[in-house]
Amino acid sequence: MNLKVYYQKIAEVEGRIAEEYPVVVSLETADGGRAGVLSETTPRVAAKMVVDGRVRLASDEEAKEFRERLAEERRIAEQKATASRMHITVLTESDLRAIKGSKPAK
Repeated sequence: MNLKVYYQKIAEVEGRIAEEYPVVVSLETADGGRAGVLSETTPRVAAKMVVDGRVRLASDEEAKEFRERLAEERRIAEQKATASRMHITVLTESDLRAIKGSKPAK
């Protein structure tokens, strides 16, 4: 393999990528790579993987759906994190009376 040609191809593909973080779709590979897995990466890494035949650039619609799904997953994770920080204390009536009785009178 001519390395000069290889890196020229990478530079050409990278030059065609307009997004700061493009979405790529994996292709099936002989070494066990699964087809259809979407990822977000840098233009340089995306270009190298395209030239290597490991991925293709996602269509605008695929990228939009991927980012919407990520946003929804992030929202759900944040809700779960918030819920795990919330603590509820259940008091019986006798506990409540004891607390009220222990406060100094005004």
